[in-house]
Amino acid sequence: MLSCKNLWKIYGTAKAHSIDPELSPGENISSVEQRGGFVALADIDLSVAKGEILVIMGLSGSGKSTLLRCLTRLVEPTAGELRFEGQDLRAVPDKSLQLLRRSHMSMVFQNFALLPHRTVVGNVELPLEIQGVRATERRQKALDMIGLVGLSGKEDHYPHELSGGQQQRVGIARSLSTNPSLWLLDEPFSALDPLIREEMQDEILRLQKTLSKTAVFVTHDFNEAARVGDRIALLRKGQLVQTGSAAELILNPADSYVRAFTASAERSRILTADNFMQRGEPDAFDVQLAAEATLRKVAEAFQGGASVIAFGNSTGKPVGFMRRQDLGDALTSAMTA
Repeated sequence: MLSCKNLWKIYGTAKAHSIDPELSPGENISSVEQRGGFVALADIDLSVAKGEILVIMGLSGSGKSTLLRCLTRLVEPTAGELRFEGQDLRAVPDKSLQLLRRSHMSMVFQNFALLPHRTVVGNVELPLEIQGVRATERRQKALDMIGLVGLSGKEDHYPHELSGGQQQRVGIARSLSTNPSLWLLDEPFSALDPLIREEMQDEILRLQKTLSKTAVFVTHDFNEAARVGDRIALLRKGQLVQTGSAAELILNPADSYVRAFTASAERSRILTADNFMQRGEPDAFDVQLAAEATLRKVAEAFQGGASVIAFGNSTGKPVGFMRRQDLGDALTSAMTA
């Protein structure tokens, strides 16, 4: 659905903005800096498949939010290719781009960005109002989204009358009211306390499953990225270090930076049976779980009395197994990877 190739974002004077395709990314970065520029993004190649949640993460200043905004030209890239559903976004005129964003893209912000003088339903209606949707139709669509995010009964409340989690639910409902193709979330839960944050992560997963949205989600928290994302793109100083599933980043880190970033990961909740099971169908087994079952769920099954666990694919066919005595080795490997 969305892709970029050789994407650069450079700040500074005009003379610092040129990129030489004959030079390596590192050589271009040095050249830009020598000309007084600052490289926010360097040579990014990335794609987002339809129905996927791609998480962009990295330390503060790594370029996460800049990349998110460049992907929709809210920030204009300096160089590179940018495509949305096959269309060259960099060639789209400003007026058409504005209409494209209004109809096919939406964003959830870190600070909720609700209008304090509007009620819940008034905030959720806003994108539809901008689109020129008739009052009765937009009111019904807003009410439907408010119900979907679990805020029925709060329609006439103002933002200051809501908790932080409820305010973010309003922001989510507003972002989905136009039925966008692409859903962008910029550290949407960083202002929430841990319990509410986990609840909102569940809400994102529920909504994405219900509505089949394609999403790009920005965070600096690896455990959050592992929980909500199908794939993770890890940035460092504007450069893409590694892309893959949470398990791939933990078990096969590209370098010491990735290894350090995943060091605090809750591995028993992220790594699955599929990462450690023996391939094939066992002669006999006590319990069958999905191959995507976490090691924590596997351990709970063994604690429940199972001696051999089979793991099935999406059709339920056993494709692997693990014996009770294998669990210790799996957990040791998970903790030391």
